[in-house]
Amino acid sequence: MSQRFFITGTDTGVGKTVLSALLCAALNAYYWKPIQTGADEGLDSQTVVDLAELPQARILPEAYRFRQPVSPHQAARWAGEQIHLHNIKTPQIAPGAALIVEGAGGVLVPINEREFMVDLMRQFKLPVLLAARSSLGTINHTLLSLAALGRAGVDVAGVVLIGEPNSHNREAIEEYGRVRVVGEIPQMDQICLSALLRVYDMFFDKTAFLPARRSVSA
Repeated sequence: MSQRFFITGTDTGVGKTVLSALLCAALNAYYWKPIQTGADEGLDSQTVVDLAELPQARILPEAYRFRQPVSPHQAARWAGEQIHLHNIKTPQIAPGAALIVEGAGGVLVPINEREFMVDLMRQFKLPVLLAARSSLGTINHTLLSLAALGRAGVDVAGVVLIGEPNSHNREAIEEYGRVRVVGEIPQMDQICLSALLRVYDMFFDKTAFLPARRSVSA
């Protein structure tokens, strides 16, 4: 097994793409956004390329790409399409390669008439990292998202708080959510490769991102 994670968030705009860029840089990972909406306003994959200075060869193509910046189910409707989970297959990369998969929106964003983003997470069977704000209101949003992930039987690798550090909110999320906060991304004057690597070095628990050890037979 290798360093592979699914990045979701408590809501849209929380900072999933910045977190994805940080982990791509720190883990030398591939980046994949299976469902991209709002393509007319720019691609998240290009943001990751720009922030993490990731080679284009490490960007994997979307399974679905829609122009309008709305929920995936609505973007597909407006495009005259429908999103089918069976059409979303993990791209073939080297077995030991790290991979960061970024979802669209939050845990319960609908992708069609019956299924939600959490169903895509269950299909991939990857450990999930939940991006959450550090500010007021985050406890409720984070606990609700964790509850939905728990009901779906998804493996949560941890929470990453984004914004000015708030020890009280961090402690509450860990206590009531029964989860580890494995990293924090404070406000940065400039988001660039060196800044992202510095934040990873200073504010992330590296043990949460170590490759799984393979058993060695005698």
